[in-house]
Amino acid sequence: MQDRSGENSRNFLERLKSKWKLKSLWQVVLVLVVFACTGFTILFVKKPIFDFLGINTNEGGFFKTVLYLLLVLPLYQVFLLVYGFIFGQFSFFWEKEKQFIRRLGKFFTGKKS
Repeated sequence: MQDRSGENSRNFLERLKSKWKLKSLWQVVLVLVVFACTGFTILFVKKPIFDFLGINTNEGGFFKTVLYLLLVLPLYQVFLLVYGFIFGQFSFFWEKEKQFIRRLGKFFTGKKS
């Protein structure tokens, strides 16, 4: 029986490369690193923001979820651009941000494409 895990991960990276229209596997890896760094940063930033606002992070709830979406989600988008710049992938993430903003606009205006 052959170990195909290396082949599967390469196929996965190739699919991402094609889907994201990137030029190399190295660029795919950099984009994934940007997503990872952004996620970890948000993990560390979320608690101080909620503490500053006096919100208990141990309990869930509708209010906390809405607040998270209103405060942390835009911050996530900013960190994506910052880390994208640091890792030389700003143009990729800037295009994704423009797509995100267009979709958000369509959602709130109710326009269909």
